[in-house]
Amino acid sequence: MSELIPITTPMREFEGHESWVMAVAVFPDKRRMVTASGESLRLWDLQTGVMVRKMEHHNWVLSLAVSRDGKLIASGDHDGEVIVWDGETGESLTQPIKAHSTYIFSLNFSPDGTALASGSRDKTTKLWNARTWEQQGDPVECDSDVYNSGTRERVPFFNNDVSLAWTPDGTRLLTGGIGDPWTGHSKSIFAIVVNPAGTLVASASNDHHVRLWQLSDRRTIATFKHPSGTGCVTFSVDGKHILSGSGNYIISEWAVPHPKILAITTARFACISGELSIAEELLTQYINTNSNSHISYSHRSLVMARKHDWDRALQDAIKSINIKPSLTGYMSKGIAFCGKGYITDARAVFDVASMYTDQNSQTTHFLLLIKAIALFGADQHDEASLLLKELTTGCPNADTRACHIVQAYLHVQLGIKASHGARYDEAAEHFTAAINCSTLSSKLDMHHIYEDLVVLFGWDLESLWLTAHQKRCDALLCAGRLQDAMKSYRCMMDASDDITEANCLEWSNAFTEKCSARCLTKGDAALAARNYESAIELYSAVIDLGCTSDVAFVNRSEANLGKMLWEDALLDAQKVIELDPSSRVGYQLTHAALRGAQRYDEAIDAFTIMLSKLDGASETQIRDLRQQYIHPSQAEDAIQRAVWIELDNAPLRLLNTSTGLYLRTERIKEVVVMYFRCVLLSHRWEEMEALLQDIQDKVVYELNGLGGIAKLQSFCKVARDTGYRWAWMDTCCIDKRSNTEVQESVNSMFIWYRHSALTIVYLCDVPPSSRPGALARSFWNHRGWTFQEFVAPKVVLFYQKDWSLYLGDSSPNHKESPAIMKELEDATGIDARALVAFRPGMSGAREKLQWASKRITTVQEDIAYSLCGIFGIALPVIYGEKKQNALGRLLQEIVARSGDITVLDWIGQPSEFNSCLPAHIVSYTTPRTLPSLSEDDIHTQVSSLRQTVPTDVALKFYDQLLQLRAPRFANCRLHLPCISFHVTDVGPSRGLAQDTSHVQGPFDGRPWDRNLLGVPDFVEQPDITNDTESMGALRLMVRLRQPFNAFLLARQHIGEYKRIASDYDIIAQVKDITSIDNMDVMHDP
Repeated sequence: MSELIPITTPMREFEGHESWVMAVAVFPDKRRMVTASGESLRLWDLQTGVMVRKMEHHNWVLSLAVSRDGKLIASGDHDGEVIVWDGETGESLTQPIKAHSTYIFSLNFSPDGTALASGSRDKTTKLWNARTWEQQGDPVECDSDVYNSGTRERVPFFNNDVSLAWTPDGTRLLTGGIGDPWTGHSKSIFAIVVNPAGTLVASASNDHHVRLWQLSDRRTIATFKHPSGTGCVTFSVDGKHILSGSGNYIISEWAVPHPKILAITTARFACISGELSIAEELLTQYINTNSNSHISYSHRSLVMARKHDWDRALQDAIKSINIKPSLTGYMSKGIAFCGKGYITDARAVFDVASMYTDQNSQTTHFLLLIKAIALFGADQHDEASLLLKELTTGCPNADTRACHIVQAYLHVQLGIKASHGARYDEAAEHFTAAINCSTLSSKLDMHHIYEDLVVLFGWDLESLWLTAHQKRCDALLCAGRLQDAMKSYRCMMDASDDITEANCLEWSNAFTEKCSARCLTKGDAALAARNYESAIELYSAVIDLGCTSDVAFVNRSEANLGKMLWEDALLDAQKVIELDPSSRVGYQLTHAALRGAQRYDEAIDAFTIMLSKLDGASETQIRDLRQQYIHPSQAEDAIQRAVWIELDNAPLRLLNTSTGLYLRTERIKEVVVMYFRCVLLSHRWEEMEALLQDIQDKVVYELNGLGGIAKLQSFCKVARDTGYRWAWMDTCCIDKRSNTEVQESVNSMFIWYRHSALTIVYLCDVPPSSRPGALARSFWNHRGWTFQEFVAPKVVLFYQKDWSLYLGDSSPNHKESPAIMKELEDATGIDARALVAFRPGMSGAREKLQWASKRITTVQEDIAYSLCGIFGIALPVIYGEKKQNALGRLLQEIVARSGDITVLDWIGQPSEFNSCLPAHIVSYTTPRTLPSLSEDDIHTQVSSLRQTVPTDVALKFYDQLLQLRAPRFANCRLHLPCISFHVTDVGPSRGLAQDTSHVQGPFDGRPWDRNLLGVPDFVEQPDITNDTESMGALRLMVRLRQPFNAFLLARQHIGEYKRIASDYDIIAQVKDITSIDNMDVMHDP
């Protein structure tokens, strides 16, 4: 479709140089240009054409390069030296670098900005590190070829190397000299450059010409004539212009010609802007002036096709062919036939059109693209898709990006059609296919690169990427796939630049509003049904969409309260207060969360503020709510009045019936406190225990003292004799018929024991006068509930079967007895110091699970519920849910709140709740025994790794791991970042705990532990130097090659992973840490 285009007149000229212009480069911001003339560099404003700065280079400058971010300028001179300059200020950043022995004719930064390539008359090409400015690898001896920058393999290209250029994808480095095999220039080539789209090459020669080449077939498509030899050439950032310098001391700016439909005419511009009537009128004027212009008829046929006037389009096409058969004539006739539905005729016409392509592969490829589009417009979708597929795979030298763009556009059209037919799932699939086309990007200037498609069919390629994403989001939402719609929206926004976000702001606001409304509705329904987890997920989605209303935070706080996630509920409540400080609701939620967390003083403060908001409310209905509450100070006053009424009427001294001592008034406070302190019992349940209904409304001491009643009576007597008025025993002080009371008791029991004045441990299987060791043999040590009953209280006394003190030890606290604590340490395997100074919470979770691993409970779910207090967790109590569910929920909460992945370190059977969790707590029996490295060992290995692992590779891997999220659970699914390894060596096999024949490709995985980074989990990471950052990356590599407990994972058919459990530890070790490529990071297995 194209002929050689000679151009002699530039669009614009930049004057002011003092000698031959030997180099020119354009900045990526499109606003500036740098030129080299003589021993000077000049910075220019491209919009005004004014020079803004001049920099002096100490030798004659022959080459220039600007980095892709515009921050660096490199200049090379005739002595083989390179200087690097600041792209903003123009200040020199380096001293002259002796790069070559003679002239440096070309410099070019790699696309990623990490390397600078230099080409010299000494026939070598060298690569330089853009940070250290040290040479990378050995020089490449070249006689003008194309080199792959990764493999350094040579692809024949030019001869007599003096100039070079990278292709935009960074895979090829072009070098140029004289003439063959791209025949054209008659003298030396001083400069070559590739356009941003990677389709054109411009070369500047001493033969007074700049030539424009087609990269795919190496044909010259245009020449730009200069009055003297040309020393430099470059493309503008958008690829629409060429800037060249020559011996006339001037930089010339030229428009890049492009063989186009309708050529560069007013009619073409009218077609691009959609003014088809103007285009028709202009072409009609051309025809009236020259009725034998076959081109004008064919072009008007194309315009009429755009207007869907198929009869006139066919008439003009036939007239064009009758005057002179041509490619454009037959192409327009084929389009017209498709428009009229004459598919067979259209195929024949397109076949004939191929005879007029001059056997040019690019022209033939373009014709077949047009044929596919025309067939698609005639509803021949399958045939069009097949043709596009063959074009993409069968034409290696063709512009496959054009095929992908056409495929994307056609998928968008099919998606729109499906949406109009309310087939939203089908529409979403089409929009997804469009987005997945490899070249579809928000930043690709497709509208200008493929302008012919705009001319022929009126396509809006400029907004194709945005349209595909927006339409997919809308289709998914209409299909009721709310979660997928929001995921698609986040994907689109993450990939959008500032301009794209601004362009879609109105749509974005409307879409998020619709999503938020639906999430709120579903969340409210889930909250009403007490499906708290689902409600939290839905309200979180509303908040992630940028909701600024307090409704989502209020409702999520209530859902968190329902799950007893007090801290999460508190954070949401505080956000409600931030959004609406005048509202009582935020303080009401804060009070509930703090009370649940047993932070009572803070809860009272929040309650007080809530009352003040009610008092100050303008609405009568809100003020009326105030009547439901009593101010804390009023409650305090009422209690004080009741106490002081009694004290005011009491004598100065009183006798205490329990102790026989008299009481002085100054000890009133002590006695009041003592009065309310209680004693709790820890014991092993026996066959006959006293229940609530056995003692309710009865005097315990008056009951028949048999079985459990006798134990209860003895316990109360011991408590009374010890000086306490109140006692609590789990068999009879909980109404087990009330789910609410059971729930509160189970989740509060650790706190009750913690704050007890005394805990009495009754050992029914330890006979009187036992010798040391009897306590260790007691079955009390193996019960599930007794674990927390011993570690929680601060004061404990052990009693034997006859209610005598164990070993006759009459000290006030057996936790202070070295002999007893040593006996318990030996019996439980728990360090005596931990038994005495136990602290609940997530710290050391794996060790705490090991301590509990050999304990048993009568009710299977209690193995989990009995550990709630140990970890500071409140779980909904659901008897009947089975042990694996209860234990699974406990472990899920531990991982979710602490991020501690050591909980996942176990051996044995997997849980039905989640394969990453064990079915039984006994799986934690084996302690973690892997050795740790000393600081000296780490330092030694880091020094060794510096010699084998490239710093940039280690830093890239380090940064990738630094961005990983903490492990989390959602809907019983564990989202756990892992590092997967290709297994090369395997030790002796001991068998797996389950059959793996139904899973795909088991492989080793290392659960990601952020502690391996060796940095604190800052909300905002502190500034660190490159040396510190590289040291941290290498320390990470050292830690990663230490032995670790590995997961055996298998990919499931649904795209998730399943852990394959083992009866033995799977210990893995990275064999060669330098092969980082063998490690893959999985964000959410």
